[in-house]
Amino acid sequence: MAALDDASPASDRFSTPGGPVPISAAAERVGTTARMLRYREGLGLLPRTQERPTGRGHRHRRFTEEDLRTIAVGLEMEREFDIPPAALAFALRVLAEPEVLARVREHGERLGRLTAAPARAMDFEKEKAMRLLHHRRA
Repeated sequence: MAALDDASPASDRFSTPGGPVPISAAAERVGTTARMLRYREGLGLLPRTQERPTGRGHRHRRFTEEDLRTIAVGLEMEREFDIPPAALAFALRVLAEPEVLARVREHGERLGRLTAAPARAMDFEKEKAMRLLHHRRA
């Protein structure tokens, strides 16, 4: 994966004077390939597009200046933390889906890498109410 050109200012690197750019130009600007951008899109690591399909129903993805900045931030995080795109995609899933977060946390606690989260007063009251409900049904 090629690094971004540090010699040019960010405004030059991501400026799109003619408007949104096709995937090949976007890949070149962020220092990767069109294939890797498509892979990242499949993982949900590219900003969503608001474009309507063009041609025969096919959508030719075009990237705005803001899209390029967002993609560059993701690529930089992958390099900084030495992780593959799939790991970043999973981290986003963990943050977005409470059930996945709970399972990952539980696994981390079992492994001894995480300490149990402190019980909150509301959690205690909720558990107490659930025990009372189950007790009445029995």
